[in-house]
Amino acid sequence: MKIVCIGGGPAGLYFGLLMKKKDPRHEITVIERNRAYDTFGWGVVFSDQTLGNLTAADEDTARTILQSFNHWDDIEVNYKGKTIRSGGHGFCGIGRKRLLNILQERCEQLGVRLVFENDVADDQAIAAAYDADLVIASDGLNSRIRNRYAETFRPEVETRNCRFVWLGTKKMYDAFTFAFEQTEHGWFQAHIYQFDGDTSTFIVETPEDTWKKAGLDRMSQEEGIAFCEKLFARYLDGHPLLSNAKHLRGSAIWINFPRVVCNTWVQWNEVNGRRVPVVLMGDAAHTAHFSIGSGTKLALEDAIELANCFRQHGKDGEATLEQVLERYQQLRSVEVLKIQNAARNSMEWFENVDRYSRLDAEQFAYSMLTRSQRISHENLRLRDPDYVRRYEDWIARRAFEQAGIDYAAPADGKSIPPMLTPYRLRGAVLKNRIVVSPMAQYSAVDGTVGDYHLVHLGSRAMGGAGMVFAEMTCVSADARITPGCPGLYAPEHTAAWKRIVDFVHQSTDARIALQLGHAGPKGSTRLGWDGIDLPLDEGNWPLVAASEQQYIEGVSQRARAATRDDMERITADFVRATQAAAEAGFDWLELHCAHGYLLSSFISPLTNRRTDDFGGTLENRCRFPLEVFAAIRAVWPEDRPISVRISAHDWVEGGITPADAVQIARLFKEAGADMIDCSSGQVSKQEQPVFGRMFQTPFSDRIRNEVGIPTIAVGAIYEADHANSIIAAGRADLCAIARPHLANPAWTLNEAAKIGYTGIEWPKPYRPAKIQLERNLERERQMAAASSGLTPQQIAARLMEGA
Repeated sequence: MKIVCIGGGPAGLYFGLLMKKKDPRHEITVIERNRAYDTFGWGVVFSDQTLGNLTAADEDTARTILQSFNHWDDIEVNYKGKTIRSGGHGFCGIGRKRLLNILQERCEQLGVRLVFENDVADDQAIAAAYDADLVIASDGLNSRIRNRYAETFRPEVETRNCRFVWLGTKKMYDAFTFAFEQTEHGWFQAHIYQFDGDTSTFIVETPEDTWKKAGLDRMSQEEGIAFCEKLFARYLDGHPLLSNAKHLRGSAIWINFPRVVCNTWVQWNEVNGRRVPVVLMGDAAHTAHFSIGSGTKLALEDAIELANCFRQHGKDGEATLEQVLERYQQLRSVEVLKIQNAARNSMEWFENVDRYSRLDAEQFAYSMLTRSQRISHENLRLRDPDYVRRYEDWIARRAFEQAGIDYAAPADGKSIPPMLTPYRLRGAVLKNRIVVSPMAQYSAVDGTVGDYHLVHLGSRAMGGAGMVFAEMTCVSADARITPGCPGLYAPEHTAAWKRIVDFVHQSTDARIALQLGHAGPKGSTRLGWDGIDLPLDEGNWPLVAASEQQYIEGVSQRARAATRDDMERITADFVRATQAAAEAGFDWLELHCAHGYLLSSFISPLTNRRTDDFGGTLENRCRFPLEVFAAIRAVWPEDRPISVRISAHDWVEGGITPADAVQIARLFKEAGADMIDCSSGQVSKQEQPVFGRMFQTPFSDRIRNEVGIPTIAVGAIYEADHANSIIAAGRADLCAIARPHLANPAWTLNEAAKIGYTGIEWPKPYRPAKIQLERNLERERQMAAASSGLTPQQIAARLMEGA
């Protein structure tokens, strides 16, 4: 093949040398706009895993790179006068210029033609001049080729919220160092790492508004650098900060990170009477925020993947060029998306440092280490078990103090996992942070719960959770979702619930909560297994909502707009049900204001189109739900908590956003709510949620740390590792587990055993099972360790990672 790579950065050079190595007959040209061996930038960072990928692809190049690397294992976080260190992270730094020079030398050694000082403006002309079969567009972040074929590539370029400047210093650092400094204008942070024998990268970053308030937009380059030297003087030990962008004037050295995502990576052109593809690679196709150091990694791995796809093409001999490139995009787009999602999490964490400024230094550092959600609690334990043990001890001591319980270290010397530490809210003390989510069972008769609910909730209360939530319980017969939904609007309902509550209190050490709600426009539907959200064939009851609506257009029963009389009647129903819940002995109450049910229909602009005092602004739309909350808080016992479940994201354009959810949480906090249960969606059938593990936890994180109110995290939390990471990082105070608890009533007990924690209490009759389970799991770890050479602790950590 005749291949032209436009852009002599890591992607173009590495692809060129890999293809030439695989088949020396290829004619490969890399065209670069800069002069030979002339490049810009400070250092780049690779993980040990990335180095392994490079070694597998071309050992000669990898060996030369390794000889030029500065390697370290520690990450150091400096915050509020404290320094927190953890090890085992395995990073390497190398100068960008040195890296490119190595790749250039290897290209020349293999016979790749390098053309310098040629700023390509017309890719088709270049393809014609070189009679190319394939053009690689590796022309960087501001790719001309990507922009030229924007209709094909459909790039999404999002300019992010922080300004950053890429500087250097001759001060040496023995860890990847993060430094956070608060000024009168806001927070600044530095990302610092050594990349060769005498130089370190020193990136300074701050939100745009802080940057402007500090006057950096009006400073010369020299003044801006002097500002940073003074701000971070304690980390520089008298060394100056250096710039290699002398050609830029004033504040132009400060830039905003552009997040680039392309929907497709291949464009086909007619050149010399042939169809010639142009393929995006590296920053031209995608970017990943520098806080996880993955831009160069992605570029090199793009090159590896495309070269591998061509190798497979050569093996089977049947795949067309179109199929090779389709396979490349298919494989790489998935991997790139994973990295970009992690990078987005990391980027947003650094954009919102002020959000986490309430955290103590210990928790702040842990939150930073796990910000991308790629590094979890057990992954940290694998990297640095001593750090995790110390941190778990710190979390446990603080949790016991908050709960008003004397702390006693476990007799076996192990620390208590964060998810199993106690928690107090008002007078309710939970033995741990795991709660069983309210899950509709559709098994009540005329609103009355029975033996099924006793077994369902009782077994899960015996299964180790700190608290079990009863499913949404309706405040009137016409407030039910289905005929099988439970209620609390008749004396027999109260008595039936009291039987279950008494069992939980007498036979377990769990607490039990009731979620009160009104189905509104989503009522009068079939049992879940008979067609969820579909209307009843007969026996329907009238529906009300904030505004007239059909949940499923053309299918659902139409709800009418609630009148003021309706609202007063419904408020009275909530009050009566709350009093009955107190009489039944529930420890905790939750008001359901989510998922498109009645109170949620008032909050979301998608379903509230009223023009009175209960419509329009967010404050007005929350008015009725807040009235209901105030009414139930007035009759609910003072020493018992009330949480509020909200949909923190409607996942529909024009609906509730996470920023709106922060304001909603503030309003409920001001009204006296004790906790926000952070769910999302189910308000509109037009929703397009982005699923993934712990996908709703960011809503809980934001509300907890911006509003300063305790939260419950929900949604695809299905391992102890997830729950421990969430609680330890301060992303939530409780974790609600739903489907895993349906599959296994003893999920909490089982997960404790999986991570090797034996200190959790089991019901006395079940203790023989506890001993056997722990022995079996320990035997499995020992056998796995013997065959792999890892310790049992490392095996446990990898199992929790799903490795």
